[in-house]
Amino acid sequence: MDSSSSEGGGGAINEGMLYHEVQESKLCAVHCVNTALQGPFFSEFDLAALASDLDHTEQRMMLGAGDFLSHNVSLDGDFSIQVLQKALDVWDLQVIRLDSPVAEQAQIDPEKENAFICHLLDHWFCIRKVNGEWYNFDSLYAAPEHLSKFYLSAYLDSLKGSGWSIFLVKGNFPSECPMASLEASNGYGQWLLPEDAERITKSCNSAFFRTEKESGQMGLSDEETEMLFGIEDEGLKAAIAASLMDSSRVPETRPSSSANENKKSDAENA
Repeated sequence: MDSSSSEGGGGAINEGMLYHEVQESKLCAVHCVNTALQGPFFSEFDLAALASDLDHTEQRMMLGAGDFLSHNVSLDGDFSIQVLQKALDVWDLQVIRLDSPVAEQAQIDPEKENAFICHLLDHWFCIRKVNGEWYNFDSLYAAPEHLSKFYLSAYLDSLKGSGWSIFLVKGNFPSECPMASLEASNGYGQWLLPEDAERITKSCNSAFFRTEKESGQMGLSDEETEMLFGIEDEGLKAAIAASLMDSSRVPETRPSSSANENKKSDAENA
């Protein structure tokens, strides 16, 4: 993977490192915004304040309409797309539904964009291009997972087919996050070199394949399983496995960008 180029064509942003946040409680919206910006720019309190501002505006508009129920933050901490939009608007970034006419070019050539945010039920995650390479920054993953430009389009189509709402993020992203902020990090963020992220992903994928093979839950024939274990490229192996499993069983609500979900033990709280 080449990490020498950036969105702006200059040197690598953030010294070539990737910023990733691992799932904490139900803070996936916070993780999604921060990985889109590539730095610990927002906390859950910041998003809660933005949600409160939106609530107050809506309450004024609905004066006399009876009891007000917030649609911007749920009781369990999930935030609305309006809150994420307001957070990204601080950086003059636009959030546009991918299926809208103004995003038609992004539907045709998604690899030419810089970021997408995805939502289904109560989970948010970001797919982001960093230093010329695409990564899935899902907070349920132990590390950002590299996506080839070819697989990016197929993965977005898979998400759309499974009912996910996908939003294009456009504008001038922060070119740097001061590395000094690492000391003042939120506790669930981490900076990784691309090779470290790849190593972690390979380790998780290998553990997944080993467990699935031993439990017989992959839903693949013996020939397909042996073929997968003969492939050395972990990314290719994961993509082929996902494709084979999709064709051999009813697709799950949430497709993985690799065969490994890399979930934390509390993934059900995403």
